[in-house]
Amino acid sequence: MRIADVFSLAFRTVRSNKLRTGITVSIIAFGIMALVGISTAIEAMKQKFTESFASMGATGFTIHYKDYQFFGRNDRVTEEKKGAKKEKKSNTKKIITKDEAEMFKRNYHFPSKVSLSLRGGNSNIASLGDRKTNPTVQVAGGDEYYAELNGYNLSGGRSLNELDVQSGRNVCLLGSDLVKKFFGGNPDRALEKIIKINGIPYRIIGTLDSKGASIGRSWDNIAITSYNNVRRFFLASTANQYNPAPSFNIQVKVADVNQMDMAIGEAEGVFRPVRRIATTDASNFVIDKSDRFVEELLKNLGLITLSALIIGFITLTGAAVGLMNIMLVSVTERTKEIGLIKAIGGRQRSIRLQFLYESIIISLMGAVFGIFLGILVGNTFSLVLNTGFVFPWMWLIWGVLICSVVGLLAGLYPSLKASRLNPIQALRYE
Repeated sequence: MRIADVFSLAFRTVRSNKLRTGITVSIIAFGIMALVGISTAIEAMKQKFTESFASMGATGFTIHYKDYQFFGRNDRVTEEKKGAKKEKKSNTKKIITKDEAEMFKRNYHFPSKVSLSLRGGNSNIASLGDRKTNPTVQVAGGDEYYAELNGYNLSGGRSLNELDVQSGRNVCLLGSDLVKKFFGGNPDRALEKIIKINGIPYRIIGTLDSKGASIGRSWDNIAITSYNNVRRFFLASTANQYNPAPSFNIQVKVADVNQMDMAIGEAEGVFRPVRRIATTDASNFVIDKSDRFVEELLKNLGLITLSALIIGFITLTGAAVGLMNIMLVSVTERTKEIGLIKAIGGRQRSIRLQFLYESIIISLMGAVFGIFLGILVGNTFSLVLNTGFVFPWMWLIWGVLICSVVGLLAGLYPSLKASRLNPIQALRYE
């Protein structure tokens, strides 16, 4: 019997047992859906993180006084040189003050843009007339370059200028979420209006384009004012037991990515004397490249990928056992048929191939449905994140290969058992 005939016979047998085939295909499909769906969602998250955190581009870096934490981790990206002496305990928690940040900006002469910033907290309330927001508004204090270096574009009005920063007057740039809430999404209506933040009136001098959201937080639910204004009104709200006093962040953006190492080296050389660090002591501040945040988050997403693999492996193991059981039942039910095939000259190889093909066909049908459902589920998540359509080509290939192996292994023993049946005993089987 030709291989094409054996395959055709196997396909007809699979099609004739719709209920049994459907149940097995569903089990396999759910396993592949877990793999492809979670992997597609992770790709969407990676895409969103890259868009959200790499807004400074590949030519930016940030100076701050201690490392940021991601999911409980506290790893330093700026690797300390081997053999460097430990920081003095008195210096490890020394914040970056306004004077130090401004002195750095004056003394740093490398061709670049430098922005100083100070956080005003994430639990502020904005109000206009009798309407107000939940206590989730972020207030950021920056300078004339803050919006640009943090990936914000103006939709109307102007940005902060040096006079706004030096005087610390009550002016602000309003994020698109707040513009939608109070002005129906019309940037022109918002300009020169007075909005209150924690009861303090601010004149809106500019509005921002939407930047999107990530990690469950909107980057558009924000009001940007000068860092001197934040120092005046918002320091108490940002202080806590871990950060008794707020620290300035310094952002630097150079024109060419090839100048990054030189710019970072000069920044450290300028800032160490400002911080009064002895030549024998390690730096008590951290310099991070702008893509560091993405790298850290993507490392932690590897744990989610591992979880998806474990879930998929468990499901596919159960599917393989179920598929093998169904194939063994099929061998028992078709014992007389097998005996008849052997009696008219059918070879063991043809019978073995028929059962193997049946097992692989069922498994691949599960792969097709699982991949389709996985892409659908994963891209539903990408719609929530407002990212583009994600098609996981690599996982599509892996899904087909895994299901082929599952079908082969699950059908191997039943096919061997069927091919070795004694034709006389098989014909007498009732």
